[in-house]
Amino acid sequence: MTSVITNPRILLLGGHGKVALAMTPRLLAKGWSVTSVVRNPEHEADIRATAPSPKGTLDVLVSSLDEISTQEDANQIIARVKPHWLIWSAGAGGKGGAVRTNQIDHLAAVAFIRAAAASANVTTFLMVSAFNSRRSRPSWWTDEDWESIVHMNTVTMPDYYRAKIAADEVLTAVAQKRDRSSTMPPMRSVVLRPGWLTDDEPTGKIQLGKTKGTGKVPRADVAETAVRLLEAVQRGWDGGWVDLLSGENDIDSEIGRVVNANENSIDGENLQDIFTKA
Repeated sequence: MTSVITNPRILLLGGHGKVALAMTPRLLAKGWSVTSVVRNPEHEADIRATAPSPKGTLDVLVSSLDEISTQEDANQIIARVKPHWLIWSAGAGGKGGAVRTNQIDHLAAVAFIRAAAASANVTTFLMVSAFNSRRSRPSWWTDEDWESIVHMNTVTMPDYYRAKIAADEVLTAVAQKRDRSSTMPPMRSVVLRPGWLTDDEPTGKIQLGKTKGTGKVPRADVAETAVRLLEAVQRGWDGGWVDLLSGENDIDSEIGRVVNANENSIDGENLQDIFTKA
């Protein structure tokens, strides 16, 4: 069983992204310590402005994910920060084409996943992923839902899809391997899979878990849900894949339902194949 870490040190990767900027003050409000990783030193002011009087400790680390391709590269940052939790909220964002998408969303992500799994100090890894990151049609989606996802993954944004699914599967596999280790504590993995992101005002009303296939969600609601899911891990939730869309129920009630039902959006994927990727 994972020991409860009440005041974790968090390594937040992709710290200047919109979801991460919304997440930062929410993490700090819990009294948690955050090291936000950014590529551009000029972004430090933006990050600090999100929480002028933080309850937790905020540090900003300037480091480019374009230069992280191996586990050893990522190890250097983890050794420096010594985090208990990692949050991946980074992405190429369509800049730099297929090469940079593969570098950031796949290679750098996997480097940090493997480095985290090799560190006994890291007990939770939350990945901000995407609702289209899956190989098989889930039973709770309609034919129309699945057809739109297949089109997205094969025609509209195939490079992004390949990068995201690769990272999500490695995270799932290494977390399962850590769970079976006799020498290291478990590392809980949370793969948060929001729909189309918007800059709309947060509503605090969501669908979570086995949602319909497509839809939107404000970035601020993604950030709030991520923080509440981390609290669920603190309370003993094992994590999993959770899809996220705007909905009609409040965040806490949806998380409670998913946790109590042990609902996992990974259902329908080939777990035997995924677990070989550790």
